Amino acid sequence: GDNVEQSPSALSLHKGTNPALRCNFSTSMNSVQWFRQDPRGSLIHLFYLASGTKENGRLKSTFDSKERYSTLHISDAQLEDSGTYFCAADTQ
Repeated sequence: GDNVEQSPSALSLHKGTNPALRCNFSTSMNSVQWFRQDPRGSLIHLFYLASGTKENGRLKSTFDSKERYSTLHISDAQLEDSGTYFCAADTQ
């Protein structure tokens, strides 16, 4: 099947830092979505991208279908950013 590699697999957020997450795809993807699961287990949808870059508050995500990767950047990390982050992609 198609592989999605997310890195780093675990990240310790420190308040005020600017961490980044990345997903690499083994094949070309049509679109990518990013989610965060908070410590209570709720799943929060962060981004849907077909290409380019989107920003939402302190979060920014980029999707490059040709290079087969997506990144999620958090600026000025806060306690409420804690959780588990997932990327999901649709194949062409």
